[in-house]
Amino acid sequence: MTTASRAPRPWQRLERAFDAVFGAATNPLRHLGALGFLFFWWLAASGIYLFAVLDTSASAAYESIDRLSHLPWYAGGWLRSVHRYAADAFVIVMLLHLLREWLLGRYKGFRRFSWLTGVPLLLFAFASGIVGFWLNWDRLGQYSAVATAEWLDAMPFFASVLARNFLSVASVNDRLFSLFIFIHVGVPLLLLFGLWFHIQRISRAAVFPPRWLALMSTLGLLGLAVLAPVTSQAPADLALVPGVLRFDWFLLFVHPLVDASSATLVWAALAAGVITLFGLPFLPQPAPASVAEVDPINCNGCKRCFADCPYAAVTMVPHPDWQTPGRPIRQLAQVDADLCAGCGICVGACPSSTPFRSGARLLTGIDMPQQPIDALRRQLDAGLVRLKAEHKFVVIGCDQGPTVAALAGGDVLVLGLICTGQLPPSFIEYALRQGAAGVLVTGCRDGDCAFRLGQRWTEERLLGLREPHLRANVPRERLQLVWPVASDPFALARALDQLRDAARSLAPTVPETLADHG
Repeated sequence: MTTASRAPRPWQRLERAFDAVFGAATNPLRHLGALGFLFFWWLAASGIYLFAVLDTSASAAYESIDRLSHLPWYAGGWLRSVHRYAADAFVIVMLLHLLREWLLGRYKGFRRFSWLTGVPLLLFAFASGIVGFWLNWDRLGQYSAVATAEWLDAMPFFASVLARNFLSVASVNDRLFSLFIFIHVGVPLLLLFGLWFHIQRISRAAVFPPRWLALMSTLGLLGLAVLAPVTSQAPADLALVPGVLRFDWFLLFVHPLVDASSATLVWAALAAGVITLFGLPFLPQPAPASVAEVDPINCNGCKRCFADCPYAAVTMVPHPDWQTPGRPIRQLAQVDADLCAGCGICVGACPSSTPFRSGARLLTGIDMPQQPIDALRRQLDAGLVRLKAEHKFVVIGCDQGPTVAALAGGDVLVLGLICTGQLPPSFIEYALRQGAAGVLVTGCRDGDCAFRLGQRWTEERLLGLREPHLRANVPRERLQLVWPVASDPFALARALDQLRDAARSLAPTVPETLADHG
């Protein structure tokens, strides 16, 4: 029996192809944001050194930078090349990161803030990178500076013609180079602040890639610096029109576009692109998922939902009844509807979500109105009663992961959750006490969770590494965790067969009284 998977999007198919080469844990397409931070730190570290040795005068800038090419590596000979290649890599991963989020539809709803704060970072990166070529003041820097000035002159709001700054040698003075330095250093500081702002509403944002990927990326920068060192071209000469140039297409592509069309057309295309990117989150969207709801009576202020929310949608506020005698709970969880993804991960983190609580209706401190935890307990109870097989099994799947409906049968009860992270670990023990011979839990594969942390938190809770955890007396041989890859459609069926084989060799489960868990 195969288990169907939801049709992956084109980008997801590409990622899974890269998984086969790099492995899911070190797939660069899954860590584009973190790689962007890595390359930014390399840019900052190498830039600080370059700024320390750079003569920022108009007459000596070229010589001071060109001198670096003749220094041994331990004196900074490679850093100029590392700086250039890190800038190219930073721009590439930023554009790929933008493309990935767009193709996966991650620009709307609770992700709107991250998208809107990320778009300006592209402009900052290109502005700083282009000005960096001017500081070298070779033929390429001259071409870029003049081309940029002419491009800006096409805008009607400049009082004077900027290209006049490059009409003669006298026009290129120390004051102009001070402006170059101010832009090249000041804009990255804005970029750094923007990056910090960009991840503010993402809990546990990955700002550093996995060690192996970081090592390989760093070695790649150093290898390029050794094999293809960046050197200066001929010194700038305003009396000459630069001829053949060794061009950097990643940072300076705008100049050939202007040359091939017109400055006005490129400005119009840029404006249209920026407006489109900013406007995407405001297009009509399907009705958002229902957000988590807090019950002040059952919330004990433990902060676990606050700690586990992937999008910082849960905050802790003073409990309205904290001064009531006999109720010493001082804090209450509060959900920001604009940030909530409706994933239910907070429900799986809530200790009051245990199904062993007494009462006709299971009321919890935090719950999902579209799929309350009480409904899951009722489905589990009723489903196990309907199964007449000697050995009964429960398969708990995820709406975002592999489709598990095909596993349902005479001895299998299938339950679906918004996200596997919605599952309280105590439900595993509850199912076994209610007569299940084994429980199989599945969902999105490692690193591919639709809600970032659902798969990770589920695994850590069930392995006893995170609160709330599965109790140690629960027989682990009756539990299977499977995060299948798309290339193995039989993974779930095979895991279920293994669970069946294990159940036959174990003593049968007997429903026990639940009174001691009330």
